[in-house]
Order: sequence, then structure tokens, then C-alpha cells
Amino acid sequence: MEFKRIFLMVLDSLGVGEAEDAIKYGDTGSNTLGHIKESCDLFIPNLKKIGFLDTLNMNDDEDVDAYYTIAKPNNAGKDTLNGHYEMMGITNNIEFKTFNSGFPAELLDEIEKATGRRVIGNICCNNDQVIKELGDRQLNYGSLIIYTSADSDLQVAAHEDIIPVSTLYQYCERIRAITLRSDWRVGRVIARPFVGTSGNYKFSNSGRKDYAVKPPKKTILDSLAENRYNVIALGKINDIFDGTGINKSIKASSNIEALNKLTDIMDKDFTGICMANLADFDSLYGHTRDAIGYAKALEELDVEIPMMLNKLELDDLLIITADHGNDPTFDGCDHTRENVPVIFYSRGFTEPKRLPVLNTLADIGATIADNFNLDNPEIGESILDKLV
Repeated sequence: MEFKRIFLMVLDSLGVGEAEDAIKYGDTGSNTLGHIKESCDLFIPNLKKIGFLDTLNMNDDEDVDAYYTIAKPNNAGKDTLNGHYEMMGITNNIEFKTFNSGFPAELLDEIEKATGRRVIGNICCNNDQVIKELGDRQLNYGSLIIYTSADSDLQVAAHEDIIPVSTLYQYCERIRAITLRSDWRVGRVIARPFVGTSGNYKFSNSGRKDYAVKPPKKTILDSLAENRYNVIALGKINDIFDGTGINKSIKASSNIEALNKLTDIMDKDFTGICMANLADFDSLYGHTRDAIGYAKALEELDVEIPMMLNKLELDDLLIITADHGNDPTFDGCDHTRENVPVIFYSRGFTEPKRLPVLNTLADIGATIADNFNLDNPEIGESILDKLV
């Protein structure tokens, strides 16, 4: 074992240029980080110092403190689950469904039958606007607000005073069972209880609950847990993997909270991996096509980088990557099929530099498996021997 602790930080949706098959997804020309940099006065000196901006053109840069490269996506689709699945060493050629134009009437009928509640909404929305517009109607009629974020999800909102949270969870379990059908197969069903009064509704972050599908095969996380290593999931990682292979889960309602909790974990003594997802990039700025907000969030992350690096021990490894793209300057509101950045940082590195392009996100998981002497995953090749 070369590294005792590995911290894997996923910057949700921060792609660095169209993938080879982007045309298949209608995403030719997409470049999340590149277009943010072009459209905003982006100032991220600390991320730049670890090679982050060099991933845009893959130039050789000798004045960096980390190894840097990009990874190509291989799994079908451009959703959160398949990106994370690939990263953790498993293939999945079944694309999860998205319903940017609303869910089919047949599915809504099934939901109404299963819950005994009327369905309202059926829109694509990714912020509090949905409860601002439909909150009063939900309270008056006891309906379920059904919507999607343009990711592969079906979200169910209801006021806690009208439908208790425990009941909302039961409804979502039934809806999860319905949406396992191949033609309605979304990655996650999400319970979104909300509180407040007319004109002042807000989602209850503590009450949110995600119902994902089990990974189709054994992941690197499973192998780590089976071999008695710590597997700490921060943010929505536990939801993405439906709890499999994870022995400690920590929630975070924002990027800042996730970063604060990540730095707290860096003070703990453990052997294994901490995997974190910074979801605000995707949910608050990518889907809403807010390039300025995205840039500001990147700058907020940049401020935290020095403290994070200083907390690392000599036998720690920090990996920074992404799961897909979500170009805030692109048409529509869904993800974009892009390559992702991959940064490897350790205080013990002697010659950080550009690495060859990784042919799959699974090379990240294979490198982690190699470090902990686990069996090779079904896909991916370790580059541990290149990190010196």
C-alpha cells in the first residue's frame, strides 16, 4: 500500500471538452470549464497551480504541483450514476432515462394509482421555483408535485404539514418500484419535503431522501469494504451507490458544507477512502445555465484548496475529477457528454507533470484498487506506478 488515505473529490459536472462521441448526444462543441473561463473573469490560482486549467488543452506544464490529465467517458449516457459507476470500475451500457419534456401520461397514471394522490407539475425545473409556483396548490389539494431536474430523476415534493415525511417516503418507494420498468427507468426517485407558508416555502434538506438503483455489479467501494478498509461517502455519494460498499455516510447540503466536512475528515486517522461529491456545480449552475454562478462556485473552491493540501499527510493522495459535463453556456438544461479532468496530488510527489490521457474514468478506480492491493476491476488500468 503506497497511500494510507485517498480522498476522491468529484466536481459534479465539471467537464473539460467534448468527448469523442459527443455528436451522438447532440453535444458537439461543449466544454464546461473552457466556456466558463471564456465567458467569465475566472480567477482560480490555486487550482491552476495543480494543473487544473492545463486539462483544457493538455499542454506540458513543468510549473505544477500535481499530476494532471483527462479521462474519456465510456459508459452509456451522460448521467450521474453511469459516470460514478464507471469511475468505480463497472460498465453499464443501459442509459438511464431523462424526461426533459415531462413524464408520459401512463407513468403519471400509475403514480396516482399507487399513491392515491393527484399529480401536479410534471415539469423540468431545478430550483425552488417549482414550490413557489405549485406550493399553494399542493397544500389546497393534497397533491404530489412531480418534476425532474433534467438529470435522470423523478422528484416528488409535498408539504410536511399535508403529507408527513414518512408517508412521502412510502410513496417514493412505490414510485421507485414502478420506475424500474425499462421505458421509465430513471436513475433516482427523490423525496423532496418542503416547509413554510405561502410565498415563503423552502425545501427541507434534512428530509430529502434519494431512491437510487443498486449498482449492476460489484464496485471498487464494495471491494474496499469487504477488505475492511474505511469507505466514507460525503454528499450524495451514498445515494448514488444506494449505500452499497459504504460504511460511513455524511450528508452535506452545499459545496461549502461538503468542503468543511471534508477538511474535518482529513483530521481523522483512518485507512481507506473518502469519496465526496460537490453537487452545487451541477444542480445550481449547470442545469440552470448560470455561467457566472458556476465561476463563483469554482472560485470559492479555489480558496479552500491551500488548506486542504496542507492538511494532507505525506502518505495521503488527493484525486480531483468529475463525472460528466454540464456546460452552462450550452442550449437546453441537461448534461453534456464531455471528458473530465483528473488531478493527482500528494505532498510526496517528486516530479508532477502531465500524464497520458486516460481511456476511461475507470482508470481512477483501478488506481485506487491497486493502491490497496485489491483485485483488478472489470475495466480500467492502474497508473499508480506513474505517480512518483
